[in-house]
Amino acid sequence: MDAKALRRFVGVEEAVRVQSPWTVEEWMCREDVVDNKELLLVRATMEPHREHPFHTHPTREEIIYVISGRAEQWVGREKRVLGPGEMAFVPKGEVHGTYNPHDEPLVFLAILSPANAAEPGIVDVSGEESWSSLRG
Repeated sequence: MDAKALRRFVGVEEAVRVQSPWTVEEWMCREDVVDNKELLLVRATMEPHREHPFHTHPTREEIIYVISGRAEQWVGREKRVLGPGEMAFVPKGEVHGTYNPHDEPLVFLAILSPANAAEPGIVDVSGEESWSSLRG
């Protein structure tokens, strides 16, 4: 049996680190880290004045939980500024976006389910009207 199948704890050194177009991602729960079929967990660090523009996960729901910094978080056409300890729930297929217009880094957890959902896992809608002009 491989070590992944036995792993129940994941430290920072075991996370899979990826530089995405939006954030530095530290994947702590996904198929190549633990033997898991239902959950994805990524710790994301978004530098000041960066964004993960409007997109949707057609086959997954998501929780976004802020650890530090502040997020301009959109779920559908509703916007909130989230601080540490606050979260947003994004239903399956709902358009959402995470923006950091602030001067400090934003660190948050994204928890998605199910891990083994059908593709596409993500669809960018940021160039479509009315999403492209929503933030002004």
